[in-house]
Amino acid sequence: MKIISVVGARPQFIKLAVLSKTLRKKHRELILHTGQHYADELSKIFFQELKIPLPDFNLGIGSGNHGQQTGRMLQGIENILLKQNPDLVIVYGDTNSTLAGALATSKQNIPLAHVEAGLRSYKKSMPEEINRVVSDHLSDFLFCPTRTAVENLKKEGITKGVYLVGDVMYDSVLQNLKIARKTSSVIKDLALKPNEFFLVTIHRSENTDEPKNLKKIIDILVSIKGRVIFPAHPRVIKFIKIYNLLKRLKSKKDLALIDPVSYWDMLILQENARFILTDSGGVQKEAFFLKTPCITLREETEWTETVKEGLNNVTGLNLKKIRDILKKEPTIKNTKTHPFGDGKASQKISRIVSKEIHA
Repeated sequence: MKIISVVGARPQFIKLAVLSKTLRKKHRELILHTGQHYADELSKIFFQELKIPLPDFNLGIGSGNHGQQTGRMLQGIENILLKQNPDLVIVYGDTNSTLAGALATSKQNIPLAHVEAGLRSYKKSMPEEINRVVSDHLSDFLFCPTRTAVENLKKEGITKGVYLVGDVMYDSVLQNLKIARKTSSVIKDLALKPNEFFLVTIHRSENTDEPKNLKKIIDILVSIKGRVIFPAHPRVIKFIKIYNLLKRLKSKKDLALIDPVSYWDMLILQENARFILTDSGGVQKEAFFLKTPCITLREETEWTETVKEGLNNVTGLNLKKIRDILKKEPTIKNTKTHPFGDGKASQKISRIVSKEIHA
């Protein structure tokens, strides 16, 4: 089969890496990069570290308003699909690249697979929620990471083509953690001690684009007692400067504001952090896989399993709640079952598409 994988952002490169390797054993896969994440530290380094083949197509879309960005992607993806006429298109996650890929594919009646289907925050103001809901309702193959995701789809009347396969990001952590431990020097480079620093990531528009919320986050970071490592997306830095919050952030002397780090460095930072504070769904999961306590700077999470298992605390931007959690000694609950599968999601997806596409 000829398969086109549509990606555009850091979390999608991680998911692509493990699945692409498996698909290429039996099929011809082409990679279509929308260019949603285009900076080297958010794109090129992931292709290099994870040994992902260079994209066959790069639309170079870059940043922009949601409608503008998605529209340009839709046009570019459609042109490529018309020329290539693939047997299957795969989209990943919940970005604008996901939505554009799903729309372009479904309008040409090409079979569509959604990896990481069935996630729901039930918050329509999140652009990611719109992207994932529309993509799920257009997809022919819905590859779910958890039982909760399967149940979410069932509530919406989607039962055909739904497969519980586990989480491809769990596959990736299992395959890359040993390599990261041998390769990464980030702990030494930043002069860190394991379990004696806090790791922070933020990127969601509800937190970065709103001055009131971004100020609350800066106040939270400044109030933390201990070393804080903050790898910041260029877009986040832009808003910190626009809202005149850089001076406030730098008033905390033991806070390191650094450029985004590679996948391997991020795994090692997450594994060694005392706590992770984030608004990222992917980071919440990786924290869970690595058994590092996490605080989610949102009012809800799609990854409810991480909360049920006791490793994730959803606090929103409530400073008192966060302080109370950070005061306590982190507790790690050892569970017999793993809600994200057995680390073989990519093999299961490959087997299913191989069997079903031309059945």
